[in-house]
Amino acid sequence: MVCPHWLSFILYNPLRKALTDREAVLRESGVSKDSTILEIGAGNGFFTEMLAERAKFVYAVELQAGMVKKLIKRLGGRDEKVKIIQADISMFEPGDEIADVGFLYYSFHEIENKEDAVKNIVKAVKSNGALSVYEPAFEVSRQEMDKTVERFELLGMIREERRDNVFTRFARLRKARKRRALAAA
Repeated sequence: MVCPHWLSFILYNPLRKALTDREAVLRESGVSKDSTILEIGAGNGFFTEMLAERAKFVYAVELQAGMVKKLIKRLGGRDEKVKIIQADISMFEPGDEIADVGFLYYSFHEIENKEDAVKNIVKAVKSNGALSVYEPAFEVSRQEMDKTVERFELLGMIREERRDNVFTRFARLRKARKRRALAAA
């Protein structure tokens, strides 16, 4: 179930900020000043605001109009580095190889049509680009997370890291480099 926009205060509150090392999350996701990010499930901006400060550009995809309104308000003057897209990622194709990093934080389990979402996300991540998927351990079982990773692997992503802790299940994958055509001899 998608978190309704009127409950968004639970997504951005002092306790969550204290319990989430957002700097470490962005670091392990491979976000740099030169990165273009595809953030799926931007919500009310818990990570979007930091991505806007640290990355070159952010495509922030959010399903709910109410969350988009809150996201716009939170970003304030940083919107020149962020394109907010109100869409369901399973029906929206961001484009071919637009992002250095695909970033999903506590959002993949809320996507209804996972197969089409995976296709669109993989297509949007650049060759050799990274994909970080974080899921809440209290909502997503170890088996469900492994199935999520397998969905991406089936479309050419390579698992780099996979771990679980008390609160979060995490996987980082990398899109396989395109093979260069062999020159005719």
